[in-house]
Amino acid sequence: MMDNFTPGPYAAELAAAGIPEEMHDWLGQYGVGALVVKMGIHFLEMSPERTVATMPVEGNTQVAGILHGGAHVVLAETLGSFAAGMHAGPNRQALGIEVGATHHRAISEGTVTGTCTAIHLGRTLATHEIVMTDENGRRLSTARITNLIRDIAP
Repeated sequence: MMDNFTPGPYAAELAAAGIPEEMHDWLGQYGVGALVVKMGIHFLEMSPERTVATMPVEGNTQVAGILHGGAHVVLAETLGSFAAGMHAGPNRQALGIEVGATHHRAISEGTVTGTCTAIHLGRTLATHEIVMTDENGRRLSTARITNLIRDIAP
């Protein structure tokens, strides 16, 4: 159990990723995950209904020099999973059961912004649509993720 005076082991990681302080108790013992750190994902907004983050193209490209399609999906799944986890609440967890993406446009430099919007927030399922755009607001890809929500076993 954390108190209000002792930061969790991931306090610096959470701050660097843009996680609001009021969420540090929730994520303080887990961090944002090694892949989120490696991809350079930085959160701008966080709620079950809408979660927004950015990711650099540099370091996340495929051999042809464009953003890797899997990087789009990593950003989408990260946003959808965090949003579903917030919706699930204490003593519950969100588990991804389906994710899919359509790629519309390539990008070779700059920053990608992912905007995750809730489609359905139910008791046992949460579904989100995630739209990735470039710095000019052009749609790069569209993804959808569904998470199963269940109680954490005691």
